Amino acid sequence: MSVLAYAGATSVTAGDRLRFHLASTDGGPVRGEVTIIDATTDHVLARSRVIGEHWELPVPSDWPSSLYRAVFDDGTPLAGDEPLDHEAWFVVRAARPGAAAPILVSVPFATWQAYNRSGVPGLGLYYAEQPDRAARVAFDRPGGGPPPERWEEGLQRWLRATCRPVEFCSGLDLHGGDELLAHYRLLVINGHDEYWSREQRDSVEGFVRRGGNLAIFAGNTAWWQMRLEDDGRTMVCHRDAVADPMAAIDPERVTVEWSSAPVHRPENTMTGLSFRRGAGAWGEGMKVIREEAYIARFTDHWVFAGTGLADGDKFAQGALGYETDAAELDWSTGVPRTTGRDGTPPSFVVLATADLRHWARYGQGGDAVMGTFRLGAGTVFNAGTINWGSALADPVVDRVTRNVLDRLGAATRPQWEVIGPAADIHALTACEDVLFAVDTEGALICRDTGGQNLPWRTIGAAPTVRALAAAREAAGPLPLEVYAVGGHDRLLRRPPVTRAAPWTPVARLPEGTLALALCDGGVFAVDAADTLHHVYATELPADPEAPAPWRVLGPAGGTIALAAMNGRLYAADGAGRLCTRLPIVGPAAFVPLPGESAPADACRTLAGHAGSLIVTAPGSRIHRRSAVPPPTRG
Repeated sequence: MSVLAYAGATSVTAGDRLRFHLASTDGGPVRGEVTIIDATTDHVLARSRVIGEHWELPVPSDWPSSLYRAVFDDGTPLAGDEPLDHEAWFVVRAARPGAAAPILVSVPFATWQAYNRSGVPGLGLYYAEQPDRAARVAFDRPGGGPPPERWEEGLQRWLRATCRPVEFCSGLDLHGGDELLAHYRLLVINGHDEYWSREQRDSVEGFVRRGGNLAIFAGNTAWWQMRLEDDGRTMVCHRDAVADPMAAIDPERVTVEWSSAPVHRPENTMTGLSFRRGAGAWGEGMKVIREEAYIARFTDHWVFAGTGLADGDKFAQGALGYETDAAELDWSTGVPRTTGRDGTPPSFVVLATADLRHWARYGQGGDAVMGTFRLGAGTVFNAGTINWGSALADPVVDRVTRNVLDRLGAATRPQWEVIGPAADIHALTACEDVLFAVDTEGALICRDTGGQNLPWRTIGAAPTVRALAAAREAAGPLPLEVYAVGGHDRLLRRPPVTRAAPWTPVARLPEGTLALALCDGGVFAVDAADTLHHVYATELPADPEAPAPWRVLGPAGGTIALAAMNGRLYAADGAGRLCTRLPIVGPAAFVPLPGESAPADACRTLAGHAGSLIVTAPGSRIHRRSAVPPPTRG
């Protein structure tokens, strides 16, 4: 094929025009035909004659937002090993972003361009250690389409085949993309999105922190920082701080690995995972991709709903490769959890792992990890592998992908998530990042407050305890400790330590107390008659056996569990309905809390911690949700 072609932009809005630049390898005039194809379906949308150095496409306003390719043909046969320089790839963006779909799919044109002309001195950013590799590459040149492996194609086609309401953008549209992202609930990163500008990363992180969600069905994500120049038509990536003149001007923009000096902004603070802990199999070793699978580690999590998997099961064979991302893990409890030492956020929940240390013989040995975490007001899911989209024929991979898109693409209210396995718990509280509970055998048990499915550990006895509470702030004589409703309606306390410690009597509680909370310098108690009582800590007598001056505040609204968080009382009734009120000493009704009710069979206890509410019941798993609704988007 003698036609050379490229598009004047990586994306265009439906209803606008996109210019293509053409040349002939023999220097003569270009004469031929162009075919416009939706790359996600292979549907042909238009054909036209082309003559000369330029051709302009008027994009119809009714064309769907998608990835397209323009194929130019002058009648010259294409040699088998000839580069596809006669094809130009571009995205059509929605004219009204987010109006028809809550999900935006990014296409990694920067990474495609980085691999364009690999190994050609002065033209390709690859290979990494070649002294004559390019440090600047232009989008104004042929090529720059997907690499031969087409890592993005599987998910793109699956989205269309399943009729998912999604819209597309170029990754370059996310460079200063705050306004675009504001119209969506979920951004999808797909395949191999390795090169990110600072502006792109700032926009995506800001989007998530403000309540948007991010789903990464990819690997080696945001590995290199790059810069855009010449109105976004030139990509700069020295991959060497010594060679980059920006090191003396603005070190934060130096084009090196995001985790390296002088940038020091590890990519996993945004993605949760990093190729630094991942694995890579290149060249002939890429055939190992077909042999590997994930092992499920937390199948009670919503990501695995409907899969039928149990912890320890294998799934997603063929999805791992050729590069994977991971995090440093601690296996000391028998359940993998992130250490956070490598930059992975502490809220990260490990859902699946794969030991790929044997990949050292093919390139880089390491691991693959799949998981999710909270980033500000939003949620990030990361599949941890480049090849996820190629394994969507696997019913588990298909179901997990649907679960992620359904939940993160449509989350408009707080939703419950499982954060721990089932246990026979009838009293619960949180204090100093530790969950304390009492089981039906009268044992005091504890575990971390995080979202990982960690086991409970016995630390003492609490045979008569029927409710627990904790103070967030010291109030008068009451220190920051764990409090309990003990036998004979006694208020007890103990230090918030994860080892054996004695219970100390504090005061007498109202008769039949079944729920307890400490807030605003006082103690609130609900009795079996559904009455809310209060006493200030400073009013408690020195003798724990002396009567305390409890005052009646009024009906408790059917409360069976009580908690306090951030200067507010929270209550749950037997149907899982949640209510709240300020700790006013006087008549004040509990008002319903927006969002999902708790699962009725899991709501016999209630705790508050770091802005989230946690519930469980004997024989139930531990559930958690945010106390506040997510911001309105779109």
